Amino acid sequence: MMDVSGVGFPSKVPWKKMSAEELENQYCPSRWVVRLGAEEALRTYSQIGIEATTRARATRKSLLHVPYGDGEGEKVDIYFPDESSEALPFFLFFHGGYWQSGSKDESAFMVDPLTAQGVAVVIVAYDIAPKGTLDHMVDQVTRSVAFVQKRYPSNKGIYLCGHSAGAHLAAMMLLADWTKHGVTPNLRGFFLVSGVFDLEPIVYTSQNVALQLTLEDAQRNSPQLKVAQAQPVDPTCRVLVVVGQFDSPEFHRQSWEFYQTLCQGEWKASFEELHDVDHFEIVENLIQKDNVLTQIILKTIFQ
Repeated sequence: MMDVSGVGFPSKVPWKKMSAEELENQYCPSRWVVRLGAEEALRTYSQIGIEATTRARATRKSLLHVPYGDGEGEKVDIYFPDESSEALPFFLFFHGGYWQSGSKDESAFMVDPLTAQGVAVVIVAYDIAPKGTLDHMVDQVTRSVAFVQKRYPSNKGIYLCGHSAGAHLAAMMLLADWTKHGVTPNLRGFFLVSGVFDLEPIVYTSQNVALQLTLEDAQRNSPQLKVAQAQPVDPTCRVLVVVGQFDSPEFHRQSWEFYQTLCQGEWKASFEELHDVDHFEIVENLIQKDNVLTQIILKTIFQ
């Protein structure tokens, strides 16, 4: 077998053959951060998110804590560009945190650069574990997308972006059955950033203490296992799978294999490995308008 280990390539040991310790390590993104210690990386990430959100709320036209459902945690923050029209592209962001941490109140990284270019940004809250089960989160996110379509029917496209666990939730929208929501969202693009798409390995890590996923739950919620059979909602809808150079080999594998599966399913997919960024910088850097990923997002929206 060819040795393709190292940066940018999946680990050569299949995850089922890894020791419990190695599997744990592969699925702990903060341990792969080169520039800071693990704890500090998480602290910095949170701090940058809080600062960006505070700034966005102070400087941008916004509607905060708008309910998209009856649940206490079912809220979105909507940030608008200066123009008063609602015929805008809408960019929805689902935060990461392994489905058990993080919040919309510290996730408005990209609001400044996107609203400055005429994009409305929606930061979505969902019930993280242990309050919410994964099935519940997927249902909430589905309803949040339907809500935006119903509220802004003249939108110029809905773009879904998720980071880490949020990328999983965004990817699940490729499989959503919109008929029961009474609306087909005008989905034009997906940005899946450093995500997990096959949940089976998670069942065997400490992340599952809060999640309590059975093998069946994991398989039912794994877009990797289902997306090849799903009909693309719209053949022109683009799906970009992105991973950071310093993401772990397992995270690289997850993204690369999901990209390949999308291609088999005839989705309009592309894959990017972003140079010189880790699992957290990849999203922190969205505060900058000249950042590579910010530019890719804007180019996709305005192509």
